[in-house]
Amino acid sequence: MGDLHFLVLGACVLCCVSPIRGYFIAIDAHAEECFHDKVTSGTKMALTFEVAEGGFLDIDVKITGPDNKVIYSGERESNGKYTFPAHMDGQYRYCFSNRMSTMTPKVVMFSIDIGDSPKDQSMDTEGNDHHNKLEDMINQLATGLTAVKHEQEYMEVRERVHRSINDNTNSRVVLWSFFESLVLVAMTLGQVYYLKRFFEVRRVV
Repeated sequence: MGDLHFLVLGACVLCCVSPIRGYFIAIDAHAEECFHDKVTSGTKMALTFEVAEGGFLDIDVKITGPDNKVIYSGERESNGKYTFPAHMDGQYRYCFSNRMSTMTPKVVMFSIDIGDSPKDQSMDTEGNDHHNKLEDMINQLATGLTAVKHEQEYMEVRERVHRSINDNTNSRVVLWSFFESLVLVAMTLGQVYYLKRFFEVRRVV
């Protein structure tokens, strides 16, 4: 019976996990991309982003509310995680701007997590305490799973970015080493040729 209760609880957690949407977008130079979500007041919202490719791996970020109030604004950020509650009903906007770049497009990975809407307290008066405690436990587990999923996506992109930087650095080191080898060989041949000509001239004299 205990195992059955655990399985039911696990199924409820999976069903109650907050909706998470993950995106990969390419933003051209001098361009801006925006996304919208309509939520009710009190809803918890979270934005996680990481610049995966392009230039110095930086982007401008701005979050605005339905009243055009700026909730969050950041310039030339490579990654970030920002959580906030909706202060009013309406449409919230997330914008990624690459207007500071002259030629280089950027690739951004981001995820939007929208929590459950606040409950009407009048609806809970008839419920029992056991049901409320179980529901609170499910919500806590759902929040934990959401955080773990966000962290996995975040670390995956960071690992991909760092691997790309390392591969690029290794390629440059190999090319520079090859160039140095060519210079050393050329200098060696030049010295041999110069010494050979020097002794030939001495012999003639």
